[in-house]
Amino acid sequence: MLQGARQTVLNFPSAFLGGNRTQRIEFPFCCLIWRLQLPPLLLLGVTCHAVVGSLWRPSFQGNANLLHLSRNKSNPEQGYCERGARLVSSLDFWTLSSENLIAVLPTDPVKENYVRKVKNCVFSIAFPTPFQSRVRLVAVSKEVLEDILDLDLSVSETDDFIQLVSGGKIVFGSIPLAHRYGGHQFGIWADQLGDGRAHLIGIYMNRQGEKWELQLKGSGKTPYSRNGDGRAILRSSVREFLCSEALHYLGIPTSRAASLVVSDDVVWRDQFYNGNLTKERGAVVLRVAKSWFRIGSLEILTHYGELDLLRMLLDFIIQEYFPLVDVKEPNRYVDFFSIVVFETAQLIALWMSVGFAHGVCNTDNFSLLSITIDYGPFGFMEAYNPDFVPNTSDDERRYKIGNQANIGMFNLNKLLQAINPLLNPRQKQLATQILKEYPVLYYTRFRELFKAKLGLLGKSEGDDDLIAFLLHLMEKTEADFTMTFRQLSEITQSQLQELVISQEFWALKMISKHKLFPAWVSQYLSRLKSNISDSDSERRKRMTAVNPRYVLKNWMAESAVQKAERNDFSEVHLLQQVLRHPFQKHSAAERAGYSSPTPSWARELRVSCSS
Repeated sequence: MLQGARQTVLNFPSAFLGGNRTQRIEFPFCCLIWRLQLPPLLLLGVTCHAVVGSLWRPSFQGNANLLHLSRNKSNPEQGYCERGARLVSSLDFWTLSSENLIAVLPTDPVKENYVRKVKNCVFSIAFPTPFQSRVRLVAVSKEVLEDILDLDLSVSETDDFIQLVSGGKIVFGSIPLAHRYGGHQFGIWADQLGDGRAHLIGIYMNRQGEKWELQLKGSGKTPYSRNGDGRAILRSSVREFLCSEALHYLGIPTSRAASLVVSDDVVWRDQFYNGNLTKERGAVVLRVAKSWFRIGSLEILTHYGELDLLRMLLDFIIQEYFPLVDVKEPNRYVDFFSIVVFETAQLIALWMSVGFAHGVCNTDNFSLLSITIDYGPFGFMEAYNPDFVPNTSDDERRYKIGNQANIGMFNLNKLLQAINPLLNPRQKQLATQILKEYPVLYYTRFRELFKAKLGLLGKSEGDDDLIAFLLHLMEKTEADFTMTFRQLSEITQSQLQELVISQEFWALKMISKHKLFPAWVSQYLSRLKSNISDSDSERRKRMTAVNPRYVLKNWMAESAVQKAERNDFSEVHLLQQVLRHPFQKHSAAERAGYSSPTPSWARELRVSCSS
């Protein structure tokens, strides 16, 4: 299909591949046109009813109690269909079900909850472990509750809700599950991993006909906990709650966070793995996603030769989450792989456009639906640096921000290896060719995004050089990534042309000290003249809509965490409010310094995998 494709040589800056110098990359200029115009993935609707009562077995062992919600005895299946468009003001008729998963996919026959090697299944039945001390709800996402879960915000004030989102009780009719998966961690096969501190408490179908999987993170041990305690702690939970919502409002596919609860239970952590154990508090985030299946979900089955189960799971995933792929089509696995390659390239380019580094891009943390999941030691780049590593546990700097595109390629190769046993020779050849086109897909999207960030319309042969030139200046001057682009969105062309940058535009002022800044400004202003029928005010309006003024920088998250650890959640709430509108100027955010230079106290902040 791609034989004879025109070969084009382009020079890309270090931001693309993470090197310290401009690198020469050769790849086919064409791409998989037949895969590029894909609408967003949608879930197919299902009939609305609770899980069949016969699925419940008294032998399932766990510590959580059933949440017996009052129901209409004459019609126990009353729910979404009868509610119509109304939000639910109590949990009385709100239902969750695991039926969609366990009716098709095998579960672990061992019902006891102890750490073990698990085989020949996709899930283990595992109940959350309730906290022993007081539980406090400290944050909720009104949008997730209302737009996804059909719950009126007032529901969050009820004891039933707090018990549900803390793992204290489960909804009657749903069976909590822990997912079995493996993965490559820091490039090395880590064997069985799985949900070591997460419980899928059910699937909810909302009034739009969308199915969402609800998962508690930090809710206790499962068969996959290895040497862990199954708990999450407050600092990491605050960060995940805020960042997953922040990425959503930046327009980046992600899991969502519905609620955050904290307990007084003691959890011990060695934050920087230096032998200094500290006492912290346990917390739980209720997070939701269309699916939690990841590359490692398939890898573990291939690794243990469970090929019938691999085929079963992959067919299920395609039927449920990939409506554009015909599950009866012989080439369905190649079609599936093509979509994942395309969507993964799009996701990582989006990460790069806002300076987001995931921190732990293991295959077990890469979603098959190409959404951002499993927030750990992430970070938004502050001073521009393609070698930025948010995770101090990453000694080899494998997951530095400039290497994320390469890691995407590595992970997709592992996905291909996982599905290879299901492919015939011709399909393997096609899939390999599709993977080779990943750089084209990534660079195409990267270019589109950064052209938009600079307000460029149409095409010009010099656009790549213009982008690379600016990134070079930013790297040499250690300019703030977010605010450089934002201030370019706010400054007028006449102000920029004068080359006398006021302190109001502090990030641009930093770059202006470089001797090549006038040359870049000249090229940029010349390029803007080629924007047909465009005005400077329209340019600025367009650019401010894609260049955020606020992202969750580490120092902002750390400030909120420090206050939260003193039971002051005011900054968590402030950040939650500000990050819902990252492109709009917010007076309280300005007073807090969220668009100001990083404070000196925060320059040595470190985040690790310990959470």
